[in-house]
Amino acid sequence: MKELTKAEEEIMQILWKLEKGFVKDIIEQMPEPKPAYNTVSTIVRILEKKGFVGYTAFGKSHEYFPLVAEDKYKSFFLKNFMSGYFGGSFEKLVSFFAKDNNLDVKELDQLLRHVKDDLKEEDQPDGNDR
Repeated sequence: MKELTKAEEEIMQILWKLEKGFVKDIIEQMPEPKPAYNTVSTIVRILEKKGFVGYTAFGKSHEYFPLVAEDKYKSFFLKNFMSGYFGGSFEKLVSFFAKDNNLDVKELDQLLRHVKDDLKEEDQPDGNDR
């Protein structure tokens, strides 16, 4: 998997939200000033070549959909980010985050409790395959 450019990631964020859509649908979700149709179309075709996007053809129109799940890309991106900036150390990342946001011990303890609760919820069988 390759890291996405800012423009590619913006398009993927929209496609993950929409689940599928035509270029015009993607553009409708973008903030003003909206980019040109050809610009978005080009980026979507690049995403297709990179293996992030597939499509269903309707005559000359294409309805695009993500081939890479958002969670898969988040995991990939975070691992690369941690590797590049924090030597792959989650501890260094959390330490940086805590210092940069002036978190006190109470706030860190709350954060740790939330993480533990989230992990417990993931471990609970809910009848869904993950």
